[in-house]
Amino acid sequence: MNQSTLAIRGSILHFLEDPAKSARSNAEDCYEYYQDGIMLVQNGYIESLDSADELLDKLPENTQVLDYSGRLIVPGFIDTHIHYPQTEMIASYGEQLLEWLETYTFPTEKQFAEESYAAEIADIFFQQLAAAGTTTAMVFGTVHPQSVEAFFKAADAKNLRMICGKVMMDRNAPEYLTDTPESSYRDSKKLIEKWHGKGRLQYAVTPRFAPTSSAEQLTKAGELLKEFPGLYMQTHLSENRNEIAWVRQLFPDSKNYLDVYDQFGLLGKRSVFAHGTHLCDEEFSRLHETESALSFCPTSNLFLGSGLFNLKKAEAYNICVGLGTDVGGGTSFSILQTLNEAYKTQQLRGEKLTPLKSFYLATLGGARALDLEDKIGSFRIGKEADFVVLNGAATPLMSLRTKKCKNLLETLFVYSILGDDRAVEATYVMGNRIY
Repeated sequence: MNQSTLAIRGSILHFLEDPAKSARSNAEDCYEYYQDGIMLVQNGYIESLDSADELLDKLPENTQVLDYSGRLIVPGFIDTHIHYPQTEMIASYGEQLLEWLETYTFPTEKQFAEESYAAEIADIFFQQLAAAGTTTAMVFGTVHPQSVEAFFKAADAKNLRMICGKVMMDRNAPEYLTDTPESSYRDSKKLIEKWHGKGRLQYAVTPRFAPTSSAEQLTKAGELLKEFPGLYMQTHLSENRNEIAWVRQLFPDSKNYLDVYDQFGLLGKRSVFAHGTHLCDEEFSRLHETESALSFCPTSNLFLGSGLFNLKKAEAYNICVGLGTDVGGGTSFSILQTLNEAYKTQQLRGEKLTPLKSFYLATLGGARALDLEDKIGSFRIGKEADFVVLNGAATPLMSLRTKKCKNLLETLFVYSILGDDRAVEATYVMGNRIY
């Protein structure tokens, strides 16, 4: 739907700050909430936000009003770590990380040498994201450049804000999935020059993880980051204890896992490290110093038996953290389902994940982790109008439970525990409904 001026009415929530910081003063300072609010969108950007009483009589002539009264409107969910080629192998049985890669992941990714096949899966992937209310994601392709071509073509056609990169992998993988340091640099550079900054698309230099990249290839990854300022870098870090031991063997001169990447210049404000499940204090400190971010992937951490992310320590070190579904190690595209698992991981750590912090991680926290706070993640004036409409009566059980909620916090917690894609009534990108 093309539109110039659109008014969206409903219960509107967005975050201004990390609730973990605001909790030390006044938790209500971290968000704005209008039980009956209106968000005015012009040409895809947020023009104003206020209570319905304040804005209804001031709407421009011929404004289309979309009435979602009784539903909750929040910024579009942000997924900071996901593998689109693994869409078809979600829910694969019985292995931990390294065995899972060998048994399921590598054979599946082989198919993405065919761009037509990649395009078919990309289409399904974007359908799943929209149904889950996810409007931005940081995404792994495969080692094949055509996998990223297919992804970006589909995302550009839908005007989505997406980040993606070709996997760099020159060892410790099947021959049919390996590249070389030089070919990975050359293929990545071509993709960067074609797609980075086109529309709402951005590129991420993507070494899969330290064990599958030689020192020569990691050097090439660092060269790309220097050659093209503003690029992203995404990889995996300290997900599994066997993986960490393997890295120690492969890089004996490194102080720790993170130091492997640090030695090749891969840390920085747009570097996002997935998992970080078993980090030492020195690694947390270095992530903070370099303004690198972590992607918290609770669903896959539980499914693959990897461990429990230490969110409180990440907060103590003032590290930006976003949520990642990590499909296909993760078992759902739904950020709401991911919040369910995130709560449980913190319970097992003896910590509490508040509903405010949960929804912050899903929106503004993810935007900060991706260095996109100026564009998405909240409803501040001038931001891109990506948002999701949630229905608390989507299932009979949710309807029963939300009717018993006494305040916003209780309602958010019900969404985060009982919610899934059924709770997503509509998803909008730049003011246009895509689901």
